[in-house]
Amino acid sequence: MEKIGIFCSASESIDKAYFEKATELGAWMGKEGKTLVYGGSNMGLMECVAQAVKQNGGTVVGVVPSKLEEAGRASNLLDKTIRTAGLSDRKDTMIALSDILVALPGGIGTMDEIFHTLAEASLGYHAKKVILYNINGFYDPLAATLEMLLQKHFARKSLERHLLTARDFEELKRLLQ
Repeated sequence: MEKIGIFCSASESIDKAYFEKATELGAWMGKEGKTLVYGGSNMGLMECVAQAVKQNGGTVVGVVPSKLEEAGRASNLLDKTIRTAGLSDRKDTMIALSDILVALPGGIGTMDEIFHTLAEASLGYHAKKVILYNINGFYDPLAATLEMLLQKHFARKSLERHLLTARDFEELKRLLQ
């Protein structure tokens, strides 16, 4: 897994524990020579993980939607910038460029990215996996909801093939290798 797509928050006002974990992941990616594929923002966990990848020798690819760039929110850490018209193009491009995708804690945009990736995988558009990095139990409620969908037959069992959960950094590293 050389190209790791990261979905995560652009918020600056979240708990610092999430920034610490994003830095840890980015530093590991950089040292391992991995390429970060992410949404290209200069804010929140997005900029944090990009900075750690870059500082540790990795490559940073930003998939930047036009509105983000127009608002001056594109990172200046990018080794490669891919411009998209909107968020749908951004998701499709990130999925196409990534070997695997990791969801750090995030808001509605991150949830959209997770579900978009899983919906496409369940229909056979790709076979990419999404790893929920469950920092401080952030994804426990989502995991419970997804389990309910499976139990009530609103989701296919194939969901389990495309969705993994890492409870800590060591487990995340194992899943990425």
